[in-house]
Order: sequence, then structure tokens, then C-alpha cells
Amino acid sequence: MKFTDGNWLIRDGYNVLGAVQAHDFDQQDGKLTAYVSPRPIVTRSNMLDTMLLTVKFHSPLPGVVGVKLIHHAGVMERGPVFELTEQTGDHVAIEEHEEAVILTSGELTVRIRKGPDWGVDFYRGSERITGSAQKSMAYITGPDKQAYMREELDLGVGEYVYGLGERFTPFVKNGQIVDIWNKDGGTSSEQSYKNIPFYVSNKGYGVFVNHPELVSFEVASEKVKKVQFSVPGESLEYFVIDGPTIKDVLGKYTDLTGKPALPPAWTFGLWLTTSFTTNYDEATVNSFVEGMAERDLPLHVFHFDCFWMREFHWTDFKWDERVFPDPVGMLKRLKEKGLKICVWINPYIAQRSRLFEEGKQNGYLVKKPSGDVWQWDLWQPGMALVDFTNPAACKWYAGYLEELVDMGVDSFKTDFGERIPTDVAYFDGSDPVKMHNYYTYLYNKVVFEVLENKLGKQEAAVFARSATVGGQKFPVHWGGDCYADYESMAESLRGGLSLGLSGFGFWSHDIGGFENTAPHHIFKRWLAFGLLSSHSRLHGSKSYRVPWAYDDEAVDVTRFFTKLKCRLMPYLFNTAGQAAELGLPSMRAMVLEFPEDPATETLDRQYMLGDSLLVAPVFSEQGHVSYYLPKGTWTHLLTGETVQGGSWRKETYDFFNLPLFVRGNSIVALGANDVRPDYDFADGVELSLFNLEDGNTASALVRNLKGEPELKAIASREGDLIHVDIEGSGKPLTFTVRGNETIASVDGASVSADGNTVSIAAGLAKTSFSIRIEQP
Repeated sequence: MKFTDGNWLIRDGYNVLGAVQAHDFDQQDGKLTAYVSPRPIVTRSNMLDTMLLTVKFHSPLPGVVGVKLIHHAGVMERGPVFELTEQTGDHVAIEEHEEAVILTSGELTVRIRKGPDWGVDFYRGSERITGSAQKSMAYITGPDKQAYMREELDLGVGEYVYGLGERFTPFVKNGQIVDIWNKDGGTSSEQSYKNIPFYVSNKGYGVFVNHPELVSFEVASEKVKKVQFSVPGESLEYFVIDGPTIKDVLGKYTDLTGKPALPPAWTFGLWLTTSFTTNYDEATVNSFVEGMAERDLPLHVFHFDCFWMREFHWTDFKWDERVFPDPVGMLKRLKEKGLKICVWINPYIAQRSRLFEEGKQNGYLVKKPSGDVWQWDLWQPGMALVDFTNPAACKWYAGYLEELVDMGVDSFKTDFGERIPTDVAYFDGSDPVKMHNYYTYLYNKVVFEVLENKLGKQEAAVFARSATVGGQKFPVHWGGDCYADYESMAESLRGGLSLGLSGFGFWSHDIGGFENTAPHHIFKRWLAFGLLSSHSRLHGSKSYRVPWAYDDEAVDVTRFFTKLKCRLMPYLFNTAGQAAELGLPSMRAMVLEFPEDPATETLDRQYMLGDSLLVAPVFSEQGHVSYYLPKGTWTHLLTGETVQGGSWRKETYDFFNLPLFVRGNSIVALGANDVRPDYDFADGVELSLFNLEDGNTASALVRNLKGEPELKAIASREGDLIHVDIEGSGKPLTFTVRGNETIASVDGASVSADGNTVSIAAGLAKTSFSIRIEQP
């Protein structure tokens, strides 16, 4: 939201009172408070007829400093509030000097200037990373007498801003106006399903604005060297999070707001759906499932979209008996084929739903201020909304989900959650404006906890569209409604990379696009992208998404990349474990892995899948692709070609290939199963060591299906000697390789050499190894 008219003037109708001078300070229990006036206090008369800003500094975690600006403290705080984790203990130090008061938390220091030259400066060691200048903190009133609180934080030369949720606009947010307000706007607009008031900088720090309501960001837009953010009301709180790397920032941010849960391994397989408005019954579903099996296309999850329920009855959680007369038997038959089952739901209750009268009579539906049930005719006639601030309503809604789980349902697609009204009254008295964005958190939490309680924590996963801060705890999320063209494929990737830099570990998208039906070449290119994403789903609007509906080659491409993903599961599931433990996304923007390379700072058409695999989707019918390889030695995973990085490359690929490179000094674990995503990853795993340089080490961790470490490989190189240590069940195994021969090994190991590749098979934990090295 803009308040100024150029660099000097204030917009008509606005009054801006900015922080000018610190009057005095107070400190207690590791917290610091500054009292700041909007004008110099020279004489006693200057204290009359003015306001005072109360600015509180505190630290919930080491390396994280919170700042809260308050104008009038008498305003009653109405929820909801984000669920944050704060650490107790003595991790804060406060020092008072002649010119400033300094608060230190971890490596992060905030210096608050005394006297008439107010300013707040954040330092990492001796390096200033950002700060708030004089008049940047401000209390503002508008033409409608609405009050706002504003902050402006400095941007340096060459500094870029990322994140702010799943945004489909340019990846670098500089120059953009971003309103944190969930909307159902598709992937081709500035609107977003997942708005997160958190951004990261390429300088290695992040800023989290702790408000669930509308937060308006001006990212180098109103003032080109500032990130401005504002909220309506009498207070504003934000946190500055020090890295020093973006990875460290994400770790601390998710320490504060919650780590992503680890999805079960089966969710990483291929999902197939009925699509949205298509006609289907059990025979249709069976034709899809059998068609996949007949064509040797591994399928792992089948999803029933909206019309598993009767039209105009959404949501009533009742199978449409006209087309599904035996749902329990049908689900049993599908599960006997090795499939998991997902069904579509949303939080809205149509007037014809069997739940409507129950919800109305028991107070389970969101109400108007008059006490009537809130309703509208958008989406479904007479649609009402479940009030998840009412514990009894949560239990009621969850009860119907539990019945579906008992039938055999394994997951729920938690659609919608963005179109939440603000002219309503909630059971617990929550502020309806704050609930607009926060509603999705309560919605997905209720559904996720049903799955945890019924199936166990290690089996819970939803397929969610909307999200707010903390929503990362309830994976998986997908990118919403995109068109079937290359532009939407690219904008979807931008959204996923931005969401990954907002604390979310797992992300998916509709392969081939949701709207329209893709030409066969777009579908095949999207298959490679989709099956090299965190999660992979074939879904659409008005047409079926079975591969043979496109052409015979699409079937072959589906088979190729689905089987490749299954083989990659030991590597991918360890990447998933890193997301759950460290808060790192599975699909990583290049700047996250290569922060020292300025060429990566704007890259948004490629990504790292985990820490070792580079993926550059092809966005053209002809197969032309331009991509950047950072400095180092890279090996193409599919062809074995080794190239040197540090430059851009332009190439052409067929539908069975794309730039898929392994980073040097990496060990990639490939599984022995190419038809399922959930198997014993250590059984027959192949550990491939790529281009280990002298003086470097590489490691790989293979987990079991619970996410626990089962096997670890560590390789180091000294000159022409490579030492490999394997830890797992049984006695640890150690061997040394020189060139293409093993010079020290263990009994029972078999060794073979082929060019620059040495293969060593050993019996520890049923494991085989493939060591790839350059000739010394």
C-alpha cells in the first residue's frame, strides 16, 4: 500500500507520523523497549499534543529478533494468531552505550540509536544487513480515518528479495506490490492461494511479519531501496532472521513456525485422477487403472475428484449412489491392486447437503453478525462454511472424514479455503479479517489430524491448495489451476520455487495443466517436469489425463519418468527427510544451493531437486532449452556425459530427456525397484559417487520408510586415492580405490571396472555400490 507521493510528498488524505527521536529505554528479562517520538523533544512543550511509538525488541530464538511497534496499546487483541515456538533460556544480551542500546541474539545484533537521530540497524558480526531509518517506522491515518502501522527496511545494492508464498509473478520480487490475501485466482495472475508474509534476501537474512490479516508489501516499488510493509491497526510485529545463508534462514524460520511433516513414501509415486467435470463411475475408474497396468505404467494413488459426491450436495461426504452403489467394495477392489485412495473435499456445506441442517442447528457453521448462517450461491447453491473455531464443529466434520478413512480412503484433497468472507462472526470471537487467511490453517489441521489419528503420524498426507504461515506442517501442497501451455508450466515452477523459499518442503502441480487439454508435446514435456518434482499428479478439468489419450509416445514417456522417479526414491526420500528436519524445500531455487554464484540469483526456469540433482524443464515444442550450470564438474544422470560448469548452455532434447545433471562431489542413491515408491530403499541400493575432487568429501544417507537413517556412505579423496566408508546394519565396510582398481577392500566383495567407473558389490545391508571417478 502506497502512502507517499514520490520521494518528498505524502499522498493526499494521509497523515504520516514517523519515528524521529528515542525519548528513553526500558529493559527487563531480556526484552528491550524504546519510546520514540515523531518530532525532536527539545523543550517540555514538545511533549504536548504528540503521539509516542512504543517499540519492543525481543528474541524468541537465537539469531532471531522480534520488533513490535505499538501506537495505542488499549486495543484488545483478537485472534487468531500464528502458532510460534519460542525458546526459553539466556540467549539474549543487552548493552547500553552512550550512543546506542544494543541487543544481541546469536550472531544477530540490533543497534538502536539514542538521541535525535533515530534508527535501528541489524548486524551480523560487523556487517550491517538491513535497518530502519528515521521516519521508516510510522503511524499513519488515511482519508477514511483508518489507522495503519508501517515499517520500511533497507535494501542494499544488488540485493534481491524472494518468497512471500506461492507467487506466480517474477521470481525476484523487487519492484512488486504484494498483498498477503488468499484468493482463488489461478496461476496466471498476481493473486495467490498461499500467501506467506515472509521473505528472504540473497544477503542471507529473512523477515517474517507476524500478522495473519492483510499485510501489504511494497518491495522496492514505492521506494526503490526499501521493503515496506504495513497493516491496518495500532500495532505491527515482525522478526528479522539471520542466516548467514538462506538455508539457515529457512531452518530458523521453520523452527519458529513449524517444520514440514514427512509425507509417507507412497505419496511420492504417480497420482491419477478422474479429473474435475468428467463423467466417471467404477467402470471408468477400472478402465484407467487397468489401462495403466496393461501398458506397464506404475500407478500408486487414485484420486476421486468432486463428483464422487452428488451435484449440489457438496460437501456431504456421501458417495453418489447412482454411480457408486458399492463404494466400500469398490475401494477394497482398488486397494487390492496396490493403490492408495484420495478423495476431494472442501470446507463448504451446500444447502442441499445432509450436513447443512445438522450444522445449522448445532452452531457448526459460520454466522452473520445477526446470528443467521452465512450463505452465498458461489460454487454451490446456498453454500455455508464450517466454523473451525468451534471445537464441536471440528469434531463433527472430522467424524465424517473418519468414516471415509474406515471405508478405505487414505488421503484427502483439501481444496479451496481461500474465499473466506469477512462480514461474519466466528464461534470463538476471532477477528473475521484475520481469519480470512488463517482459516486454511484450521481447515487443513483438522483434516491432517484425522489421518494422523486414524492411520498414524507416518501415514498422514493431504493434497492442499490454500495455505498460510504454519501450513507447511500439513503437506502436500499443489499449485492450483493452471492453463495447458508452456507459459503456465513456467509460472507454476516460479510459484513452487517461491513457496519453497517460504518454508514449505513439498509441492506439486497438475501435469499437463488443469484448464484446457494440452497438445501432446506440452503434456510430454510437463511429464518430465512433473515426475522430477516433489509430488506428481495427472489431473485436469474437462478431459481425462490418462497418457494414451494423447498419443502412444506419451505412454512411453510416462513409463520412463515414472520408473526413473521410483529408482530415485532412496535419494528423494532422504531429501524429504531433510525438509522435515531442516526446513529445506525438496525443490530448491538455484540461489539456495549456490548463494556464492551471482548468476543463480535470478534463475527461475531450473532448480535443484535436493542438494545434488539439477533439473531444467524444457519449455518448447522443439525441445530447445537454455540453462546454467554453476562452476564445477557435472554429470548427466541419463547419458553419463560429463561437462564443466560456470556457463550457460543451449541444447535440444527429445521427450525422453532433459537437462538432469548430478553435481560434482555427490553420492546419489538409486534404488533397485522401478515400479513402486515405497520399498526397502537399502535393499540393493546403488550408491554412485560423482566426480569427487581432491581434498573433498561426499556423503549419502539412505533412510527406511519411517524416515530413520539405515545406511550411510562417506567418501573422501586424497590425491588419486578414494576412501569409502559404509555404515549400516552389521560390521562397517571400508575400501579404497585408485584409478580403476580396488587396492584395499573386504572379504566377499566383487570388483569390476569399465573405463572410468569402478563397481564394487558387497554384502553389507544388502547393498551394491557403483563408484564413478575420473582417471588420475
